[in-house]
Amino acid sequence: MNQRMTRDQLLRRGAIGLGALSVPGLLAACGGSGGSGNASGKVNDVLNFANWPYYIDTTATLKAAGIHKPTTLKEFEKKTGIKINYYEEVNSNPEYFAKVQGRLSKGDGIGRDIIVSTDNDRFLADYISNNWAQKLDKSLIPNIKNLIPAQQHPPFDPSRDYSLPWASGMDGIGWNEKVSDPVTSVKQLFEDPKLKGRVGVWNSMGDTLGLVILENGDDPANVTDAVFNRAISRVEKAVNSGQIRKFYGNDYAAVLEKGDLAASMAWSGDIANLGDPKIHWEVPTKGGIIWTDNMIIPLGGSVPTASTYMNFMYDPMISAQWAIGANYISSVKDVKQDAETLDPKAGGNTLTFPTDKTLSQMHQNDPKMLTNPDYNKKWLAVQGQ
Repeated sequence: MNQRMTRDQLLRRGAIGLGALSVPGLLAACGGSGGSGNASGKVNDVLNFANWPYYIDTTATLKAAGIHKPTTLKEFEKKTGIKINYYEEVNSNPEYFAKVQGRLSKGDGIGRDIIVSTDNDRFLADYISNNWAQKLDKSLIPNIKNLIPAQQHPPFDPSRDYSLPWASGMDGIGWNEKVSDPVTSVKQLFEDPKLKGRVGVWNSMGDTLGLVILENGDDPANVTDAVFNRAISRVEKAVNSGQIRKFYGNDYAAVLEKGDLAASMAWSGDIANLGDPKIHWEVPTKGGIIWTDNMIIPLGGSVPTASTYMNFMYDPMISAQWAIGANYISSVKDVKQDAETLDPKAGGNTLTFPTDKTLSQMHQNDPKMLTNPDYNKKWLAVQGQ
């Protein structure tokens, strides 16, 4: 693989992770009831934002970087007068989709103006193709010009009418040095007897199977039935042997920190955000998977309010502050340069600003795998569902 892969190329891998699953340009903007706003009208006094844990700058993470400023959430409230109700309630894409799809399918809102969903799973495209996501008001998002070229035309939303990247990250392996030696491969994770019963994997098919496919020497960007079956069989074997403790969403991190998990498949920024020196993260020896989480406005959400917040987050210096505090990869242009004006050491954070070596180890998943109904049935079955 090209050792000179750029940051834009890395994020382009994430942006094409779902393939051409929908044609958003043909979808009508939808309203809906029961939410906190609507597709037209004035900006609301309150923004309801549903996101993943470990995914926002905090006073503690900024202070650790020597930045003595209010968090981006507080900055937004101060600048706009809009109060943010920030809910860390997205534990996994399948769980959150299952939670909200009933109301959305009836045309009802879910009491949220923004939700975040990942392009490395089928659900982001489902929100858009089912008409459950509303069009952005780009007249309120002039800062959309700061979106990096690699993320401007993803196949699931070619004109960025319905979504904007929140952040990108990498799939790898984390371990707790108090209860485990370094774990650097999926083979070790699945077969080391010292880890038996203390291994975590994700309940997201794309994240987990992407790493297993790489371990098998196959290409996650070109998944045939044979490739899929080899990967799912390997997971099933690790389940049946008792090696795998549980299939997790974002809740794996706390269990890993506690020591009940010795090692787990882990997202890059989560480990940094734990701030625990005994917890370590690496790209597996056979490579990692790149993904991007995207903001969308669900039915019933206030388009003007959500669009106002998106514009704020695409201000380069705001994005730079967020990147330093959240330890994930921003899709805003020149963010590393801006981050280094806030903290000269910021560029040394290789999870937020990956090195060429790390970028060269990143891969993308085949969109056909993510949407194949037979594969999804087998994936649920191996989890006992």
